[in-house]
Amino acid sequence: MIKTIVFDFGKVLVDYEFDHFLVPLFKGDVQEVEKFKAVMCNEEFVLRMDKGETSFEDLIAEKQTEYPQWNYELQEFRDRQIEIITEEIPGMRSLIHRLRAAGYGIYGLTNWCNNVYEVIEKFDILQLMDDRLISSEEKLIKPHVDIYRRFCDKFGFKAEECVFTDDKLSNILGARQAGMHAIQFFNAAQFEQELKQLISF
Repeated sequence: MIKTIVFDFGKVLVDYEFDHFLVPLFKGDVQEVEKFKAVMCNEEFVLRMDKGETSFEDLIAEKQTEYPQWNYELQEFRDRQIEIITEEIPGMRSLIHRLRAAGYGIYGLTNWCNNVYEVIEKFDILQLMDDRLISSEEKLIKPHVDIYRRFCDKFGFKAEECVFTDDKLSNILGARQAGMHAIQFFNAAQFEQELKQLISF
C-alpha cells in the first residue's frame, strides 16, 4: 500500500530560470550569457555542485581562476543564486495539503548543492515536507539508484510504498529501478491525474 509521496524540488515545487538572473547581470548581452551558461549551467557542472564533494563556494572559486573575465559575475552568481528561483509551481501547495489531509507522508528528494536551505527558508512550500533528503549532504545524486535506496533506509520506508515525482525522465527511471512508483512531472494537473490512478485522496 502506498503511504508516502516524494517530491523533487526544482521544476516540481519551485520553478527556476537562469536567464531571469543572468540576462540583467550581463546587461542584456545574450551571447555572453550563453557562454556563461555553457560553463556554469551544463549538466556536468550542476551535478558536481549537487553531489557536494566540493562546496558550491569552492566550485565558484575554481571557476573564477579559470575565467577571470567573469570574476564579478561569478561572485554575484554565488552570492545571489537564490534569485534564479522564481516562484512556486502553481497548484502544488493545495495538492500537498490535500495529500497530507488524506494521511500520506510528504517528503522531498532533491539534487541540490549546499545552499538549498536558503531556498527552503524563502519558499515555504518546501517547508511543507515532513522531511527531506538532499543530494549534497549524502554525496549521492539522482538518477543513481543508491540515492533512492538511501532515502528509504534513512526514513524507514519500503520503496514500493512510495510514489516519486520528478521533471526529469532519467530520475524517474532511477526511482523505478529502486522499486518506487514514479510519475514524470509536467504540471500539477497532470501529476494529480496520474497520481489518482495509484492512490485515493
